[in-house]
Amino acid sequence: MDVLRITTSGSVDDGKSTLIGRLLYDTKSIPQDKMEALHSASKRKGLDFTDLSLLTDGLIAEREQGITIDVAHIYFSTPNRKYIIADTPGHFEYTRNMVTGSSTAQVSLILIDARKGIVDQTYRHYFIANLLRIKHLVVCVNKMDLVDYAQERFDEIVEDFKQLTGQAAFKEQEVKFIPASSLYGENVVTRSEKIGWYDGPTLLDYLEQLDVAHEADNLPARFPVQYVIRPKSEAFHDFRGFAGKIASGSFKVGDQVVSLPSQHKSTIKSIEKFETQLNEAHTGDSVVITLDDEIDSSRGNILVKANEEPEARKEITAYVCWMDQTKLVAGKTYLLQHGINRVKAKVQLIHHVIEVTTHRTQDDVRELGLNDIGKITLKTASPVFADTYIQNPGNGAFILVDEFSNATVAVGFVE
Repeated sequence: MDVLRITTSGSVDDGKSTLIGRLLYDTKSIPQDKMEALHSASKRKGLDFTDLSLLTDGLIAEREQGITIDVAHIYFSTPNRKYIIADTPGHFEYTRNMVTGSSTAQVSLILIDARKGIVDQTYRHYFIANLLRIKHLVVCVNKMDLVDYAQERFDEIVEDFKQLTGQAAFKEQEVKFIPASSLYGENVVTRSEKIGWYDGPTLLDYLEQLDVAHEADNLPARFPVQYVIRPKSEAFHDFRGFAGKIASGSFKVGDQVVSLPSQHKSTIKSIEKFETQLNEAHTGDSVVITLDDEIDSSRGNILVKANEEPEARKEITAYVCWMDQTKLVAGKTYLLQHGINRVKAKVQLIHHVIEVTTHRTQDDVRELGLNDIGKITLKTASPVFADTYIQNPGNGAFILVDEFSNATVAVGFVE
């Protein structure tokens, strides 16, 4: 059974937490003891109904303020597939949480209040989904009950959003618009009779039919080596395998591969997963690969298919989301973590910072502050074998780490 990863975002009081709660409730994914706890918590708040938003607003501050602050991961399943939902905050001051929560998503779900329409935070959420090259985008026009389920209002918001997509750099996104009322469960799991003019799928129906199982298999094959297995036993005296997780693409027995940075070539002899022999492994599979030849490859190296080698980069231009209170300035040195490979990197240049609500750039800047998104150039101490993020997200992202505090200060996307 495959897993679909979803990120959700919305402005304050758009009903995002309620929508997620409704998904869980209508798919019967909430245990009885949890439902009883929700009933009790709702009564303590003075409500005469069960507040499903409390399922995701786990922090005390979130429940008191009715906002999402931290990223919460919610798990549920249907007979068709498993789901992981990253419930991300919508406020500007939590931009870093939005980026990190969306970094592994296959689907971005953006909520819009039918009464308010597109607001500043909608621009921010869409910009991040576009920056991260999330291919499938669902725009859920929520709280349709508060506009009397008017088709005219829904159509107006759809047209406004389509104008927004025209400004985007990433044009390959598939955008689906769904009118809904999460409070009453209209068009979330079950079809709404009150929105009879809409003949498309419900939110769950749309998620169920998405085919994303092997989208990353069409990307260049990348296998970062995490560990070299050399058992000290008579039974496996000559065994030498490379353990890791396939970052993108797929590998088959018999494929010719190149180890970087040594440039040594060999052929895949076997692919093993626990005690199972595989003929082929795909993106996300954790496997052990053995080769026909005893080539030089160790932790931090990367195996790629022959004729699909990424560029060896000692200068990297990238978009970064700054995540630290201490500002980024040119000349500062950090540790750049790309996959499992870590190298020193110096900030050569800050090109610009992006105003995400307008997609405009401010060129005359000397620093990036907390939650800023900007374009920078880094110089690395040794080559980094990265693809551009638009070509291969699985091998085109990195993080920057402060070498003294060991804190993660930025996430970056290679240009």
